[in-house]
Amino acid sequence: MTLLHSLLDDPLIRVRQRGDGAQRQLTLPGLFVALAADEIRDFPALRPHQRHPWHAFLVQLAAIALHHQGKDQPLGSEAHWRTALLDLTPEQPNGAAWCLVSPIDQPAFLQPPVPEGSLEKWDEEISPEAVDLLFLSKNHELKPQRMVTAAPDDWIFALVSLQTAAPFGGKENYGVARMNGGYSSRPGLGVLPRGGLGVRWQRDVEIMLANRDNLVAEHAYASSDGLSLCWLQPWDGSPNSALSFGEMDPFFIEVCRRVRMTQQQGRVSLRRTSTKSTRITKQEKDARKGNTGDLWTPIQKKEGKSIHVPETGFDYRLLTDLAFGSSWRAPSAQRLRAQDDHDGLRLVARGVSGANCRTHGYHERQVPLRSNMRRLFLQGNMGLLERIAARRVEAVSNINKELLSAIIELLDQGKNRNWRDIPDPIKKRAGALSKPFEQAEDLRFFDCLSKEVEATEAEREAIYLEWLLTMAERARDVLRQTFHAGPKSAERRYRAQAAATSRLEGGLRSTKVVPALAEHYRQERLSKENIDDSNRDRAEP
Repeated sequence: MTLLHSLLDDPLIRVRQRGDGAQRQLTLPGLFVALAADEIRDFPALRPHQRHPWHAFLVQLAAIALHHQGKDQPLGSEAHWRTALLDLTPEQPNGAAWCLVSPIDQPAFLQPPVPEGSLEKWDEEISPEAVDLLFLSKNHELKPQRMVTAAPDDWIFALVSLQTAAPFGGKENYGVARMNGGYSSRPGLGVLPRGGLGVRWQRDVEIMLANRDNLVAEHAYASSDGLSLCWLQPWDGSPNSALSFGEMDPFFIEVCRRVRMTQQQGRVSLRRTSTKSTRITKQEKDARKGNTGDLWTPIQKKEGKSIHVPETGFDYRLLTDLAFGSSWRAPSAQRLRAQDDHDGLRLVARGVSGANCRTHGYHERQVPLRSNMRRLFLQGNMGLLERIAARRVEAVSNINKELLSAIIELLDQGKNRNWRDIPDPIKKRAGALSKPFEQAEDLRFFDCLSKEVEATEAEREAIYLEWLLTMAERARDVLRQTFHAGPKSAERRYRAQAAATSRLEGGLRSTKVVPALAEHYRQERLSKENIDDSNRDRAEP
């Protein structure tokens, strides 16, 4: 079999340029040159859930090549990058390890050699979508195998996504080592600077190179001559051929599935088979719980494990905790540096929500890091940020609970029963009716939070109170919109609506729910009473 589709020599990767959006195709070395010059706007074939795996792959590969060359800055030409990448595969001087298709006794791009020498019993897939990590229980989000005629970079992105970020895919289809447990996935938290994709790429390459010694010391990787490209080693899928973390380079690029690409009569397809073991020893993988020193993975301090992206994604609670809380150790790529831009920075969180043999979809969220927030991050003044954010999270949550209770009161016809006595169908329906409130507050949460953080200390309480008042009014609006779901007969309808309104208003005025809001309403009531008393005094003869 000849070598086909070389990432080193063939311009396989479609890109769009910054500025005019012109499309061109680049080799992998040419892509590194373009990224260093910040010429790339996007990759037209790259799907949203592939963004982080592709970015991480490009950063890791560049860091591996630069360290091997003894450099700490991007190389100057396509020829230099080609030489550096080829130097990583000395046993394949013909570049087989960088081709999509090569003889099966040699490595191909992200495809280990096949010791048994045959693909006869391997399953065949004709579409990149069939092997990608975003598999779903139903076809609502992405239709499987609609990409019948795929370009080489469709396969490149799918391979990177599968081999470096896939969760558990069913019996004997194991996930990556850089995640916690089988049903998790590899998350990606970091900072987006101003500019194109190249600015972030170069920033993260610099951070990775600077952290190399720490990774070796903290995670017991090989300090030199470690395995950096896991697809170079033959793999028969048995436990005896599993690798160890101790033999890995700290920047290693893993592969989690046995796959090989073939081309017959001009048609590219992929063959795959199951394995009896994870690529990296299962005992070691399970012991680390995803704590591998990954540049973009937060680690829970208490249990020392990486994050599992929930089905709800990066909602206001989780992202607040990840960004400002004290229970997570931020990954290196998320930490701000003094040399980062003063304006235009954004925190980005990306990840697939893993589940039992399927996923709950892709999640992405970005949070602007404006001047005061940036300054507090750099000063390490996380206590103030955590207090401001935690107070807001609690307020949204508590008002949402009061709204839920009010809607239950409405649906239960104002009976005011104990929680345990309320039928489950009523609770479930009330939860669905109250959901729009929390979803809307989630969408505006970080913009409102940023307004308070960026204000002066003297202005913050007034801004916080203004936000509480508008949120309380939005809760009232949601309750009014649910009146149609209550009783229909006149007497019961009025009683239920009155009880629900009273329940919500009582909650909003309770010092146990949101103290600042309750105090405002108390002062408002006292002021009104004083005015009424004054008017009565003037009216008396």
